[in-house]
Amino acid sequence: MGRMHSPGKGKSGSKKPIKKIPSWAPYKESEVEKLVVKYAKAGKTTSEIGLVLRDAYGINSIKALTGKKITALLEENNLGSKLPEDVTALIKKLIAIKQHLEKNKHDESANRGLILTTSKINRLLRYYKKTGRIDRAWKLDLDRLKMYVE
Repeated sequence: MGRMHSPGKGKSGSKKPIKKIPSWAPYKESEVEKLVVKYAKAGKTTSEIGLVLRDAYGINSIKALTGKKITALLEENNLGSKLPEDVTALIKKLIAIKQHLEKNKHDESANRGLILTTSKINRLLRYYKKTGRIDRAWKLDLDRLKMYVE
């Protein structure tokens, strides 16, 4: 698959973990759900929770154990965020680029990065509005960017 804003074709991704639960799996469904809620209350994002459970606990697939994704588990416990994680990461990147451009007004490559990041955000927002994960009336206010991250 080609890259979004560059001519390269890219490399193929890594292999997904096996979906089958091994018989020697040390954790049961309820224990995994408790771990997910614990780390969410500690302020970790969904991807950070997945990394911790994989590296520290040896849980390769939360969906295989519980039948639900991490975001679904968080929404059941009223811990889900208003914005999806990828949008908030791009907003953080946009804030950093804008702060850089305030100090370095003539940095044209950073200005291009600003344009590309803004277009990625808009593309994602269009998708999430179409699928119903974000309200259709929601708009990104570039003047109050830091509000979305907090």
